[in-house]
Amino acid sequence: MPRLFTALEIPAEVASALTLHRGGLIGARWIEPADYHITLRFLGDVDRRTANDVYSFLSDLQTQPFEVTLDALGSFGGDRPRAVFAKAQPSPRLTELQGDLERLLRRLGLPPEARKFVPHVTLARLRDTSPVEVAHYLATHPIIRPISFTARRFALMSSRDSIGGGPYVLEAAYPLGPSYPNRLYRNDFQRR
Repeated sequence: MPRLFTALEIPAEVASALTLHRGGLIGARWIEPADYHITLRFLGDVDRRTANDVYSFLSDLQTQPFEVTLDALGSFGGDRPRAVFAKAQPSPRLTELQGDLERLLRRLGLPPEARKFVPHVTLARLRDTSPVEVAHYLATHPIIRPISFTARRFALMSSRDSIGGGPYVLEAAYPLGPSYPNRLYRNDFQRR
């Protein structure tokens, strides 16, 4: 059973800029830059039939490329920090794409996403890191200038059952707008 999610991929030059924030935090397991992404919708473990349906139905989404801006670092977990991330500015196009994905996947019979959509790129998973250490890290590692890129496609990705953080596999890519090259896909769910 594949564990699937949809995401925006992070271009190599943006990932490289984000790597400047690696290090300096005890208990952090840093995500590999090749695995940076913005999760749009987590699907979880699905059977092969559902995976194939998702793969096919995602091509029905129609939208145009749009700008994504990463402008600050933050953390999830409050008093028990579990991750450090680069925050993506909410934008109407990003919110619309995520909402369209949610509606499409619910029509396929998947349960609604339980978590509120907070667009971000996870940089590190944390273990036994104090809130004080995280606060100090965030204060000393600001994003000085916002980092922007144009999202030209979204992806269907899979991960193995682990503690998170990759490696991730690109299963299919869906263009945003008509000018982007044809869809890329690995559609081999039936062989797994």
